[in-house]
Amino acid sequence: MSESVELPATVPVMPLAGVLLFPHALLPLHIFEARFRVMLERALHDDRMFCVALVRPESPQWLTSADFFPVSTVGLIRACVERSDGTSDLILQGIRRVEFSEFEQEAPFPIARIKPLKTRAKSSAETDALAAKALEYYTQLKESGRELPEKIDRYLSEMSDPEMLADLIAATFISEAARRQKLLEELDLNQRLRLLIQFLREETGFHA
Repeated sequence: MSESVELPATVPVMPLAGVLLFPHALLPLHIFEARFRVMLERALHDDRMFCVALVRPESPQWLTSADFFPVSTVGLIRACVERSDGTSDLILQGIRRVEFSEFEQEAPFPIARIKPLKTRAKSSAETDALAAKALEYYTQLKESGRELPEKIDRYLSEMSDPEMLADLIAATFISEAARRQKLLEELDLNQRLRLLIQFLREETGFHA
């Protein structure tokens, strides 16, 4: 699905501390700042897309594009409810990894020209083995009570797409923002799966 959606040349960007979006994953957001209300209005009027970018840990208050990471995910607004106080609640679905190549504006919110990023993946026995190990850890997480919603859980257990598997597990179970960003930026699928397995071990205490 994500490959078939046509991306615009430029998208608004919402820099957030500790939050980023993965392809295929869903992210609930509450929009309350005036500048991001304007951003949301623009996105809804244009193509219902914007990026969530992770603010660099050394820049708690972002001021320019140098204060957030240049690799992000374009998200599609799947649902949006405006409240009586002017704030909005929405669900953003990750579409594609992208890199910001330049900025058409920095304020009141950034608008970036984007370059789609493609995962390097070759179907191989190693990919299958790494995906099976990641799925095994997910099974252990389920047994400890950390389960995905039933529909996604069923989807994961039947999944034959290792890239989607890696992104959904990372989005749900890797909590540290720096690790999540590293997984987002890694374009080699086998290396992304290796990192995912390493981070799952370190964050959950699982053993090989």
